[in-house]
Amino acid sequence: MFLSVFDMFKVGIGPSSSHTMGPMVAAARFLDLMRNSPFQFAGLKASLHGSLAFTGVGHATDRATILGLAGFEPSTYDANAAETALAQIKATGRVTPPGLPELTFAPQDDLAFDFGPALPGHANGMILQATDAQGDVILQETYYSVGGGFVMTEGELNAGDAPDDGAPVPYPFTTAAEMLEMCALTGKSIAGLKRANELARMSPNRLDEGIARIWEVMNACIDRGLHIDGTLPGGLGVKRRAKGIHDALQAERGMNLTAPHTINDWMSVYAMAVNEENAAGGQVVTAPTNGAAGVVPATIRYWLDHVPGAAPSKVPDFLLTAAAIGGLVKHNASISGAECGCQAEVGSASAMAAAGLCAVMGGTAEHIENAAEIALEHHLGMTCDPVKGLVQVPCIERNGLGAIKAVSAASLSLRGDGTHLVPLDACIETMRQTGMDMSEKYKETSLGGLAVNVPNC
Repeated sequence: MFLSVFDMFKVGIGPSSSHTMGPMVAAARFLDLMRNSPFQFAGLKASLHGSLAFTGVGHATDRATILGLAGFEPSTYDANAAETALAQIKATGRVTPPGLPELTFAPQDDLAFDFGPALPGHANGMILQATDAQGDVILQETYYSVGGGFVMTEGELNAGDAPDDGAPVPYPFTTAAEMLEMCALTGKSIAGLKRANELARMSPNRLDEGIARIWEVMNACIDRGLHIDGTLPGGLGVKRRAKGIHDALQAERGMNLTAPHTINDWMSVYAMAVNEENAAGGQVVTAPTNGAAGVVPATIRYWLDHVPGAAPSKVPDFLLTAAAIGGLVKHNASISGAECGCQAEVGSASAMAAAGLCAVMGGTAEHIENAAEIALEHHLGMTCDPVKGLVQVPCIERNGLGAIKAVSAASLSLRGDGTHLVPLDACIETMRQTGMDMSEKYKETSLGGLAVNVPNC
């Protein structure tokens, strides 16, 4: 198993990695399939299934699919160009993706929401089709958006883990136990193992520049969110709160009114700033998903701005450590809310953040594994029940609490010697089993929980 730091942290757009970024990525892959096909195409069709259908409008899945079929991709997304393209597509019923002829695609007719049973492979399924001049389907592929912006075809999913054809990595590990054993045998930190594995497949400059870019986008997202107010889109009328809270916290600093518990408000406001930007469709970094994008950057910002001795030069070690933990969760369980509930999203993010913070505060590999386990354990069973299918309530505040739990988990671990009763591997497996047992109405379908008990219109 090798999941790069750039697999776990991807620059993209809100509001959802699985429901917005994933469908856009799937559309890009389908366009590539068309470009490599000998057929002459005249039109496109798409259908959304399972969670992509039930919460698709609230997560902008329809918009992402339309723009993806027009050639837009998350990593290079231009908001102004997207708005222009979207208006033109809706007016003309046609798209012109790069490298392909003009194709008919009228969203009101050619994009279907299927509210029947989910496709067999995953709760987030979509079928993309290309047609000839007579309207007959001549190319079709089924895609699954499996969380965090990762996309798999039906064939890839059925085959299990795809073969890793990259260069061999020096320290491969698939479990936390293996990771700890390698740390003990080599004397390397978890970040050291992860860095060595990354350098087997890329240059030091590319790695360092890429990590710097990840933190740059995360930090810029916090800053934007702290300086913008107004109402979030989607119809719930949720007001952006991060700017107001931040302004009040800054004022209290000047008046010397800060109480010890106020530090929790700082952690929360950093996370809320990110998730308000995400809800507004802004640029965010999956960490490991969009719905949980605020936890890791909020924890880093808390550490840099509020912890004595914190140094920006250690941010790469934070992110490498967090990516190692996130990779274990994804490989052995899930980071998808539609598959395992919010325990797989905010729970995973909190574990990643706890591990990263513990690492930069001098924790051993055993401390780090313990911190990740504490954070994940205390998210077990958390449901994903977004009101009106929007990544707003309870998602925005939930990221703030995830950051607070991450800091508490790291602190508790550092108070001990790293020994503890529940191994991280056991906690990850418990999360997986809990997700499999969880009712579908609590897994990003908006059919249960807060989604039905709070008026949403």
